Amino acid sequence: MKSTLAPGITHTFRYEVPVERTVPHLLPESPEFVAMPEVLATGYMVGIIEWACIQALAPHLDEGEISLGTHVNLSHVAPTAPGSTVTIDVRVESVDGRAVTFAVDARDEYATISTGRHGRGVVNRDRFVGRLAARA
Repeated sequence: MKSTLAPGITHTFRYEVPVERTVPHLLPESPEFVAMPEVLATGYMVGIIEWACIQALAPHLDEGEISLGTHVNLSHVAPTAPGSTVTIDVRVESVDGRAVTFAVDARDEYATISTGRHGRGVVNRDRFVGRLAARA
């Protein structure tokens, strides 16, 4: 990690929600999910929030480093229809060794859809992949 990674760093990410990121498409093998309305699925929402945090970290990582999600504490308080744009603002709250905590605020054109915290750990990609291979 570079010394530039510090609390206060912010990043904004925008994502237009396609129909493929709605609840019926989350687990199409599940009839319960398929029967749900076409609104942004919480699982996909978490993924795009992680994406925003990954982008925020990228300029502050050394070559060969990646970040992995370690903690998610997010609300999902309003539906987002396909075609709407979600704007995600993230801010580095703390850096404790290789652990980074983000404050998160996500909204669409109508309302706040999520607030909370997301944790990521910075690791060496090759070492991580090596440990993963040992589990296989």
